[in-house]
Amino acid sequence: MDPTTLKYTPTHEWVHLDGEIATLGISKFAVDQLTDLIMIDLPKVGASLTKGKPFGEVESVKAVSDLYAPVAGEVVEVNDAVAKDVQILAEDPYTKGWLVKVKVADASPVAALLDHAAYQAKVADEAH
Repeated sequence: MDPTTLKYTPTHEWVHLDGEIATLGISKFAVDQLTDLIMIDLPKVGASLTKGKPFGEVESVKAVSDLYAPVAGEVVEVNDAVAKDVQILAEDPYTKGWLVKVKVADASPVAALLDHAAYQAKVADEAH
């Protein structure tokens, strides 16, 4: 995934929409802020996600952080490699480190998310 083509949430999740399938992940900024990742908890295939609600957790030596769903829909695929080895997420959050794929009920909320430039501006503000 090319980070410049993704949409982002204010809580650092990213979305790639391909038809009615949304691939979800977390940004490199989020991974870097969490530092040493030790575990991730992801939903099972068939789980229903509610936009804006937690769908899993990522744990680091610093904290446990909720993962928030940027879209509503049904989980159709889970990245088992990341579930088994969270270091994949730490090393490659955009390509190998995607988290879940969701069949979206309504893709329109994706358009309202931050584009890459807006997300970079937000991250720059947070870094200060």
